[in-house]
Amino acid sequence: MNVQILQSAESEIAEAMDYYNIQDPGLGYEFAFEVKESINRMISFPSAWPLFDQEIRKCHIHRFPYGILYEIRENNLIVFAVMHLRKSPAKWEERLQEYKK
Repeated sequence: MNVQILQSAESEIAEAMDYYNIQDPGLGYEFAFEVKESINRMISFPSAWPLFDQEIRKCHIHRFPYGILYEIRENNLIVFAVMHLRKSPAKWEERLQEYKK
């Protein structure tokens, strides 16, 4: 399965890494590792996580309060958001609408 991480999601990962590395040096790299592990689980079991909206699924990242919004299209796993779970639900909906454009 091919994995495509959209630029918006890449930016969110980088911002979270920076934040966690400021809090505790090296913690941002642990966050990145958990994101990678989550994506590996999503590749192995693409339908295992609950639907967020129609074909969009949300996978929670272990150890960190973040979720990954993704979609499976044919043989592609498309990650379009890596967002803090405590953000307003409106932010998740906003990102979903941006993605659908």
